[in-house]
Amino acid sequence: MDHNNDETLVEKSKDGDLHAFKILVQRHEGKVAGVIRGMLGKTQEAEDVGQEVFIRFYESLSNFRGDSAVSTYLIRIAINLSLNELKRRKKKSFFSIDLAEGRATEKTEDRHDLKEMLEMEINRLEPEFRAVVTLRLVEGYSTQETADILKIPLGTVLSRLARSQKKLQSTLSKYLIS
Repeated sequence: MDHNNDETLVEKSKDGDLHAFKILVQRHEGKVAGVIRGMLGKTQEAEDVGQEVFIRFYESLSNFRGDSAVSTYLIRIAINLSLNELKRRKKKSFFSIDLAEGRATEKTEDRHDLKEMLEMEINRLEPEFRAVVTLRLVEGYSTQETADILKIPLGTVLSRLARSQKKLQSTLSKYLIS
């Protein structure tokens, strides 16, 4: 029996073994952080959401039945908390949003790095499209895994992915002149 597999670590964590929980955090924090950065960018809020993911996971350990992999469960929490943060951002005053967008535009003009332009354009996508792009293209989950994590039909993932790619291709084409 592997004493370091996720299922064993979850059971030990449920019994109060903080070392086992620490191993789970270390094992999955990179993937969780990548998803959150894909959704929120490299911001303080992204770090806060990352910490909140593992707090929520710890608090809900007794409810974790193992129907999905630990990584899938954590990514689902990360996506939901990121979407909540995006909604919270949207509720801020018009002026603070306008200023933030202005800084992002200036930063992009100063940098001619395609990767950063791509990240900026992904961040401009609507949250439901950004979630699909982040999971499927940035983090490399399969289309089915993306559907499972987001709890949406496979066809919805495919259509959101196609629409997002078309929009990204359109907005990035000006940077890719021959």
